[in-house]
Amino acid sequence: MRIRKTAAAGAVVLALTATATACGGESGTAGDKASGGEVYSGTYPVNDKANVNSPAWKKAKQAGKITIGAKADQPYLGFQDTTGKRTGFDIEIAKMIAADLGFSEKQIEFKTVDSNVRETAISKGQVDYYVGTYTINEERKKQIDFAGPYYTAGADLLVRRDDKSITGPDTVKGKKVCSIVGSTPLQEIKKPKYGAQTTELAKYSLCVKQLLDGQVDAVTTDDAILKGYAAERPKKLRVVGKPFTKEPYGVGLMKGDKALRDAITDALEKHIKNGDYKKAYEGTLGKSGTSFVAPETPLPRG
Repeated sequence: MRIRKTAAAGAVVLALTATATACGGESGTAGDKASGGEVYSGTYPVNDKANVNSPAWKKAKQAGKITIGAKADQPYLGFQDTTGKRTGFDIEIAKMIAADLGFSEKQIEFKTVDSNVRETAISKGQVDYYVGTYTINEERKKQIDFAGPYYTAGADLLVRRDDKSITGPDTVKGKKVCSIVGSTPLQEIKKPKYGAQTTELAKYSLCVKQLLDGQVDAVTTDDAILKGYAAERPKKLRVVGKPFTKEPYGVGLMKGDKALRDAITDALEKHIKNGDYKKAYEGTLGKSGTSFVAPETPLPRG
């Protein structure tokens, strides 16, 4: 998602606890016991013959590890548990790419990078690439490059499973809709044509808790993030499935590194075509009950 750049360009925040989401707020636990079951974690054959004419790749190869920026607070998407284990759809995408670049899972160093300083982390070489609900847009492309999109998200609505009154953004008139302060979906749902009563909180997890407690009627943000919460609580929550914005997620990397960009694009296409992508989706975000939709290939190059 697009965010307001309130952080000064400077040090990258590497957090072991929950950090800002793609929309600029925080995810994390909503307080109740999750019931979605085990999150899928796949293994991918390592391409030992990989040879990429990229400064970042050569540096990583010499170091014997590749550093990947990711989220740590988005259930079933990009999450780090108390043991340090990383799981989720974006984590699987990151692992697929690493394997094709010649790095095993043991050679991956994940770094949790705050949303406000993602471009800084990438442009300064503090991560080799970044996978984490990262919307491709023209402003960001002035500073970094993107491979993808590997997933097209959109602002949607998370509701209680038994609530049939909300079927899309046009049915929230008079309803209480929660999102995080300053998020793009919040600004969209605030428009008079929808007629929603909005609640603005600091974390998505707080919005989800209020939804579970009956204090609000819906939560809005990217559908990928909402799918993660629905996957955690499939008997309690569901995603409406009527996106009202378009947010193409890409893999962020150093600007001008065409060789690495093409190698990542090749990796994404390979795993979309061989079924790894579908398996990863169904074992993570797909647990929300949402249907799998494969990205269109070939992916953009240039």
